[in-house]
Amino acid sequence: MRYPTRHTARVGVRACEQQSLLACLAALLAAALLLAMAPNARAATEIQRVVSPGGIEAWLVEDYTVPVIALEAAFEGGAALDPAGKAGLATFAAATLDEGAGPYDSRAFAERLEDLNVSISFSAGRDRFGVSLKSLSQTRDEAFGLLRLALAEPRFDTEPVERIRRQLLIGARARQQDPGDRAAAAFFARAFPGHPYATPTEGTLETIPDITREDLQTFAATRLARGGLRIAVAGAISADELGPLLDSTFASLPGGAPASAVPDASVAGSGVTVERMDVPQSSILFGLPGIARDDPDFIPAYVMNYVLGGGGFASRLTQQVRVERGLAYSVYSYLAPLDHGPLWIGGAGTQNARVAETLDVVRAELARMRDGGVTEQELADAKTYLTGAYPLRFDTNSKIAGQLLSIQVEGLGIDYPVRRNALIEAVTRDDIARVARRLLDPDRLLVVIAGAPEGIGEAAPAPAPPVVSQ
Repeated sequence: MRYPTRHTARVGVRACEQQSLLACLAALLAAALLLAMAPNARAATEIQRVVSPGGIEAWLVEDYTVPVIALEAAFEGGAALDPAGKAGLATFAAATLDEGAGPYDSRAFAERLEDLNVSISFSAGRDRFGVSLKSLSQTRDEAFGLLRLALAEPRFDTEPVERIRRQLLIGARARQQDPGDRAAAAFFARAFPGHPYATPTEGTLETIPDITREDLQTFAATRLARGGLRIAVAGAISADELGPLLDSTFASLPGGAPASAVPDASVAGSGVTVERMDVPQSSILFGLPGIARDDPDFIPAYVMNYVLGGGGFASRLTQQVRVERGLAYSVYSYLAPLDHGPLWIGGAGTQNARVAETLDVVRAELARMRDGGVTEQELADAKTYLTGAYPLRFDTNSKIAGQLLSIQVEGLGIDYPVRRNALIEAVTRDDIARVARRLLDPDRLLVVIAGAPEGIGEAAPAPAPPVVSQ
């Protein structure tokens, strides 16, 4: 991996003469920041594969710049495995695992974390259940011990369970009043009818009351299994010190992986759906079938999307929708490589009277990219930013652990941080043209609008069975 020096920064100033101003300023900012955090970034390329005496594997980056250890882990299977009628179970479990464990009730567990300056949290995505820990190096043994208790001996006492339930219900009611949340829920329901991805990961007003303490206990006993577990650690700890901690923390969990399987799916149909809300501005989500993370065309698609809608002010969508026409404050797009149904998805928020014009511009830009690809300058600017900004993902121990975990989960290989920028540099205009023709079809765009849009006709979606394999 190349990291900027003061010399390369000076070279970058001269290169600005041949690049767009925004892309160049962004790259130079990244370079300046990297001068300050280069030791951390260089350490991120020195990844060790640690296997504990008990056979539990973790990836480790040793860094003693500060006396802090960060751990990120992911269990196989997320909210998509929630049983029928129990949507929100994984999210409920994530919010209650640290509300008392072993000999500590909720208050005592929280006080123990505070006394030790330890942070432990859990999260539920559609495909995985996440774990985060941060600790000072001198209290690492106690920190890993508390994490073991939360994973293996959660209490799920009545008071914290009911308190968390009330919080989840308040959140569910708030999402019903938020145009962005309404659009997101409707989009996934339309994109994946009959599939677990159609259900909100946070649960609903109907399902949250039905989740019982026994459901949470069953979740902890069956879903927090070592099969498919991925672990990443960064900070002031050696491989010899980490191995025994992996065993003491995770070895008591059941082996194997969750038995249920999530079927593969593809975005079903197209058309426009309106979630009627009495609000002055509409929230728009639009999407198409995306591309899997292990597809050879993923990196070209990633670069193409940067030019189209992922590059902030440098993107075509922002230039045409916001800068040229003032239609929306924000417009964006990104690749969402979900395990069982990858998406290309975008969004915008605008006045009700300008929704139709905004969508016309979005469709026109999709067609322009599909038919014409990118210019040499756009491709060069995209590469400058994407390669220059990459080391910023490694400037703290928490970020390093998060990146190592993502690379494991996506099966990219332990040398990926070294290879990644070369993959970006190898993308050609022909590659962009190929993936644009493959992915971008404005006539099949699935659109969901939450608000009171004017001049929008709702078209019936083209029926398509979402489940394509088991």
